[in-house]
Amino acid sequence: MSNDAPIKHKLTTQMDQAVEHLKRDLAGLRTGRASVALLDGVRIDYYGTMTPLKQVSNISTPEARLITIQPWEPSQIKEIEKALANSGLGLNPSNDGKMIRVPLPQLTEERRKELAKVCKKHGEETKVQIRGFRRDANEELKKLQKDAKLTEDELRKAEQDTQKLTEQYGQRIDDIIKKKDQEIMEV
Repeated sequence: MSNDAPIKHKLTTQMDQAVEHLKRDLAGLRTGRASVALLDGVRIDYYGTMTPLKQVSNISTPEARLITIQPWEPSQIKEIEKALANSGLGLNPSNDGKMIRVPLPQLTEERRKELAKVCKKHGEETKVQIRGFRRDANEELKKLQKDAKLTEDELRKAEQDTQKLTEQYGQRIDDIIKKKDQEIMEV
């Protein structure tokens, strides 16, 4: 095993985590179709504790533009409606005493463009994070070379590998953003 292997492993792990975080962030962005991930950030006051909505109810998407929420305790319906109203998602829930229905209105062109900008912003932030990981890895590699654990050639090769990895992850981020952008912009 080469001396730079632990650094490369750490770098790959950090970049994977950054990409997964980006995917979770983007899942919460509203597109034209219903997704249970849209409600991942919604928390309700469950007997004095702020609890994720998915831990106190069944959430499903029976239709492309409808999310249904069936609380395990019907007494929580009002609390869930309040949390949805305060979520900033622009949702208008209605209930029948047992279940909450959340119809998703058609997104306006202006709102789609706003969401696309937010999507790109998340992607750019993730790329900045990945470049920071690259910088940290290169500093660690230079320290190994300074400590005579890497030769000049090994350092140059390891830095090239780090750069290739950074470019690969940058491309993955671009692909994820492009796909989400297409979802947002489809009518």
